[in-house]
Amino acid sequence: MYRDPSLNAITYFESVARHGRVARAAEELHVSASAVSQQIKNLEEHLGITLFRREKRQLSLTAEGEQLYMAATSAFTLLRDARTSISRQRESNQIIMRASPSFAVRWLGPRLSHFIAAHPSWDFRVDASPDPSNFEREVVDLDLRYGRGNWPGLHCEAVVYDYLMPMCSPDYLAELSQTCTSAEQLLGRARLVDSVKTTMQWDNWLARHRIQRRSDTSALRFDRSSMAIQQAVNGLGVVLDSTTLARDELLDGTLVPLAPELGALRFPAYWIVSPARHQSRHLVKVFSEWIKDEASRHEQEIKAYLAKRGIEVTDHEP
Repeated sequence: MYRDPSLNAITYFESVARHGRVARAAEELHVSASAVSQQIKNLEEHLGITLFRREKRQLSLTAEGEQLYMAATSAFTLLRDARTSISRQRESNQIIMRASPSFAVRWLGPRLSHFIAAHPSWDFRVDASPDPSNFEREVVDLDLRYGRGNWPGLHCEAVVYDYLMPMCSPDYLAELSQTCTSAEQLLGRARLVDSVKTTMQWDNWLARHRIQRRSDTSALRFDRSSMAIQQAVNGLGVVLDSTTLARDELLDGTLVPLAPELGALRFPAYWIVSPARHQSRHLVKVFSEWIKDEASRHEQEIKAYLAKRGIEVTDHEP
């Protein structure tokens, strides 16, 4: 099976071709001249071609050697440019992060103006993606991930605690209340709107509250919380989802708790995730502290909203 020549051999070849002499290449590479000559010989044998014409003490490229030299020069230029770009990025005030899509749009996005106003010289990039970063292959400083915090080998710190409860539009609640007098009856008749990626699904929540529903009751399922919440706003059913993501709708009254007596579950939902080494970077530290401050203010706001409506909170470990 054919194997590509080693990068080391190509490096030696490119240096010899550029200088025209083995000795000068050896000096540049900090190796012996014999080591360089051996690498060139091995490369020629591997490729089955002659790369240099030996004329007295000077080397000149053959047609095949010229072709390889042009390709090698182009490749090394790309590598140097990439290295420079990465180096400049790490030295500049630039932070690159990835966040869960609904969280990025509904929670992080509206708050970023505060951070940017405080740090106007920073460059900022946010990728809204459900896929976690591969920190070994991608240039990413940190993730803001939704989940349980169980990502081995990475620094994981819970920063946003979520409150989960059934919510619906006021009109939908009024419609249900015409024939229902208890929370159990409300849920028995309601169309349930499922966000399939939330930590707790309707089945588990209903079992936790010992509520049974008929198996033929209709339901709606979406793979994004934003979609599920919007359908509840549209009056299509009751959504069991994040008060963090539905914060604006709760405060403006387009969503209301289905039944305060059902309570709310509190759990660590959004996490700062990165390799441990990234935590020493100044930019990551500053941004992480800002996120924590914003999360603290947000939680106090949600707590006040729930307390005003007599909704009890239960801590839950996902």
